[in-house]
Amino acid sequence: MKSAVETLNPTRVRLTVEVPFEELKDSLDAAYKKINQQVTVKGFRKGKVPARVIDQRFGRGAVLEEAVNDALPKFYTDAVNEAELNPLGQPEVDITELKDGETLNFTAEVDIRPTIEIPDYSGIEVEVDAVEVTEEDVDKAVEELRERFASTAPVERAAEDGDVVTIDLEAKVDGEVLEDGIANGVSYTIGSGELLDGVDAAVTGLSADQEATFASELKGGSAAGKEAEVTVKVTQVAKRELPELDDEFAQLASEFDTLEELRADSRKRLENMKEYDQATQAQERVLDKLLELVEVPVPEKLLEDEINTRKHNLEHHQLGQMGLDLEKYLEIQGKTAEEFDTETREAAVKGIKTQFVLDQLVNQEKHNVNQEELTEHLMRRAASSGMSPDQFAQAVVEGGQVPLLVGEVARGKALAAVVEKAVVKDTNGEIVDLEDEEEDETAEAPAADAEEAPAEADDADAKADDAKADKAEEKTEG
Repeated sequence: MKSAVETLNPTRVRLTVEVPFEELKDSLDAAYKKINQQVTVKGFRKGKVPARVIDQRFGRGAVLEEAVNDALPKFYTDAVNEAELNPLGQPEVDITELKDGETLNFTAEVDIRPTIEIPDYSGIEVEVDAVEVTEEDVDKAVEELRERFASTAPVERAAEDGDVVTIDLEAKVDGEVLEDGIANGVSYTIGSGELLDGVDAAVTGLSADQEATFASELKGGSAAGKEAEVTVKVTQVAKRELPELDDEFAQLASEFDTLEELRADSRKRLENMKEYDQATQAQERVLDKLLELVEVPVPEKLLEDEINTRKHNLEHHQLGQMGLDLEKYLEIQGKTAEEFDTETREAAVKGIKTQFVLDQLVNQEKHNVNQEELTEHLMRRAASSGMSPDQFAQAVVEGGQVPLLVGEVARGKALAAVVEKAVVKDTNGEIVDLEDEEEDETAEAPAADAEEAPAEADDADAKADDAKADKAEEKTEG
């Protein structure tokens, strides 16, 4: 076999392959054997029909077609390996010449991973928000905790904002009560926005045993997305009562004996959160600076697949779970379809460039992944998916996704190494020391892996128990 490579552009090549006919022998034998098992010829036992009879009865062309289809993947792979290419996706193959007994010639066009030159990145400088926790921040955190321990007491008056009402609901579409449109004894906090649009205005001012009717678009159920006439009846009005902010509350809501200790702990937690946000911000901005330094051509087919994957995951997974379609989502976001397409394309480009650059750094700096790092990453991904570690690990192995997870961990280590060499200052001009942050945060690949189509829907935005590490992963997706 002889092969040659023609570079069409920085991310696409054409392979020209010439195969001597004798190299098709094994595939021809396999083709005759396969056809033998599929046909019946009078006078011959099944599977024992001679090759010359198959040629006469079914045509030599059918045998050649079967043999070539069987042999092409091997010849293509051999040509790719000989040229030391890194193909992306499936090739477009064209058989240019097939002469029985003489030769098989074909071409294969395929996208390849571009060659990337990464310059010295040790001079990267970024600015991040300073870590500042005010008394107002602490007050807000304690008040939110206080809200969680609120109690309710029935009152004999009209419902007000913040009250907890018990209500019965009945929804009609086109004058007909829906089978799944009745709900009784629903507890609802006025102003929470957790039920249908319009319910807050409808129940405010109603006392027990009073009702009102309002129009609203249904968010779920058999008539999701349709306009419904909803009747709401208040059966009880209850006032929320907050506990006093004192030492007794601290003992009720925490492991601390005094309110002062509780406030100190709240301050520390807020500081930790802001330090993590600061580290994540540093990671994002260092990555952006790194991408600015590197020229990264993006294969159009890979970009198209990535955009389609992102749109599919949004429409059929994330929005579907919320009972929304893309049109309604864009309306809520205040975006046009053109703006959405532009943002999706930009995010896809950044995701692909991020993976190419970090993969190049992995190879260049020889970042290896050990079993402990892979296990820790698997545990975080399992938590974010809502699966147990054993279930997630089994799904990963069965889906052949272990190399993808290894790649995620390696890219995370590569990005961490770049951040370590960067100069990070806060808005006060102070140097930020990120050494105390976890160094095993991993950078997740783009939604569509650059070497093969994704076997998972976007994994995508669920909260992990180790939220810190998972958030860092999400940031490198672009």
